[in-house]
Amino acid sequence: MTILFFILAIIIILLLFYAYQNMNYDKKKDKLIKQANMHEKQVTLPDGSVLNYGENSSNNTPLLLLHGQMVSWEDYAKVLPALAKEYHIYAVDYYGHGGSSKDPNKYFANAIGNDLIWFIENVIKKPVIISGHSSGGLLTAWLSANSPENVLGVVIEDAPFFSTEPNRAENTYAGKGFKVNHDFLYQETKKNYTKYSLEHDYMQTFFNKNGKDNWAKIVKKPAFSYMKKYPNQLPRIWYYPPRLAVNLIYDLTANIQDGTGEYDLRFGDAFYNYSWFDNFDQAETLSRIRVPTTLLHVAPSNESAPSYYDNNGILLSAMDEKDATYATELIEGAELIDGFKSMHNIHQDQPQQFVKVLVDFKKQLTKRRLLLL
Repeated sequence: MTILFFILAIIIILLLFYAYQNMNYDKKKDKLIKQANMHEKQVTLPDGSVLNYGENSSNNTPLLLLHGQMVSWEDYAKVLPALAKEYHIYAVDYYGHGGSSKDPNKYFANAIGNDLIWFIENVIKKPVIISGHSSGGLLTAWLSANSPENVLGVVIEDAPFFSTEPNRAENTYAGKGFKVNHDFLYQETKKNYTKYSLEHDYMQTFFNKNGKDNWAKIVKKPAFSYMKKYPNQLPRIWYYPPRLAVNLIYDLTANIQDGTGEYDLRFGDAFYNYSWFDNFDQAETLSRIRVPTTLLHVAPSNESAPSYYDNNGILLSAMDEKDATYATELIEGAELIDGFKSMHNIHQDQPQQFVKVLVDFKKQLTKRRLLLL
């Protein structure tokens, strides 16, 4: 009897530990941010807009990090400790995200870009290396072309060049998401975006390939049950480990509209109606870049390999191979590093490879005498 009780106790402890790990899978980032000696700060621009950012204490070369959509500067947590040894990091929340201003009048590339120039000139106060992910990569390209005197070089991480343009975007996974975003904003019956998103997310086509509604069983029903018990909270299911990313699906629906997060859905709507790209021609911008540039591009996903498109003709990545090649060709002297095993977020999925790219990039600039020794 004592042995059985002991075994039962061990099982319960292991289950509790397993559940705790799954429910708090994202808490590791706080330790990594602390390890990197990052401190969150804010600066107010002359027009009253606020830019929120993380910064470490360092005398090294300044590195400006621009995150992707729906997250914040803390999305870089996995790579911050290693990068902090090489760089003086400024990781900025651009408008609509994190602790920065939520002002739709600022939700287009030119407005954000001009305010990031102000940030470089008035906060960093010296030329920088920039690495931007996804839409942050689009902003990185804009800054390189429009403020080369403030930019030493750039590493652009899987930015959606050309796939975000009219007649392309609607046939991409991201574009499907922007439509859900838009439709939610312009309807009045549904108040909770998480529920609405889970009803319409294109990702369910991957789960339901065998003809069964696995999406409802695995993702939607557990979430709805959780939200019935805990209204106004994002679902967090204890038995799903981080590698399955189900809890991450829920977390990426966080938004200010229903009070579950800091992301403004109106930012995504600016991509849906293309207003974010007003006076921002992607090909023309890339052709004006003269600073050293490295583009990072992921391999096709497991869902579509060897193609970047699924059976419905939907682009599952930010760019296909033609987009990545064309973007590289437009930038004088640019380098393309292809084939990262990642759906999109290289710095999270392949942190060591990402850090190596940025460390090597700094060494290359030093050899070219572009950095002050």
